[in-house]
Amino acid sequence: MSAEITAPKVAVVGAGAVGGYFGGMLARAGVPVVMIRRPAFVEAVQRSGLTLDSFRFRDTVYPQASTELSAAAGADVVVFCVKTTDTALVAKELAGIVRRDTLVVSLQNGVNNAEEINASSGLEALPAVVYVAASAPTPGTVKHLGRGDLVVGPRSEHTAKVARLFEGADVPCRISENIEGELWTKLLANCALNALSALGRVTYGEILASDDAKKVMEAVVQETWAVAHAKGIHFAGFDDLPAAIAASFKIAEQMSATRSSTAQDLARGKRTEIDSLNGYVAKLGAQLGVPTPVNHALYTLVKLYESSFQE
Repeated sequence: MSAEITAPKVAVVGAGAVGGYFGGMLARAGVPVVMIRRPAFVEAVQRSGLTLDSFRFRDTVYPQASTELSAAAGADVVVFCVKTTDTALVAKELAGIVRRDTLVVSLQNGVNNAEEINASSGLEALPAVVYVAASAPTPGTVKHLGRGDLVVGPRSEHTAKVARLFEGADVPCRISENIEGELWTKLLANCALNALSALGRVTYGEILASDDAKKVMEAVVQETWAVAHAKGIHFAGFDDLPAAIAASFKIAEQMSATRSSTAQDLARGKRTEIDSLNGYVAKLGAQLGVPTPVNHALYTLVKLYESSFQE
């Protein structure tokens, strides 16, 4: 995408590893981008730009950067990447800053963020399923290890606009007519991998190298599958439990060098999004009468780990 006056203005709210990568790709394509993040990130970007250290290339881009949410004023599209624990609070504040017709695209873990954004702010919010292996090792640097694609849906004027925006920035963006199933497909993999990677302090590849860890993965997938079916969810990409297990293993293989976002948060002494992952499945399972002992155990262990943090 060339830098044209008609290019939409994009605000990335929560420019961590995910927001930094996708916002950086948009900026690299000439889209006017402002990234909103904490002071260390903003100071680094204002001083030296944002470095995208990808397995495909290495480049430095120079988006605007601010610590203030008010910098999102005038945005046509908001790429919403805050932690799920902050979704409602940030969305409510954002509603007083952006136009009512601003399109918010949730690039977050979990399955119900778009609904929460809409309920909290009244803004038009679209869910996006994110597949990317990325980290932010230092302020102003994003390390990209694998994939880097999105799924939005169902097909509409708004999802077509989002797909064009990202496709023009060399980010594959597929439109699905079963976006709820796509979100649950990603949740399945997150539940199977995130807590294990965090508690074991290992990469996805190291999980796959352990027969015992793979058994835990299979148990998590089986429980999550059962909860989803009790809720009436139809997964995207597979129709039976063995295929679901195989799909989770495949994602781990594709991102074998990755440590989960949950692992990265725990390593920094930060609260995780476990309530939106294994915790969400365990809570929903209890409501639907579906046993989820392994999901509940992983959720509990991560919460115990978090309890030692003082933020």
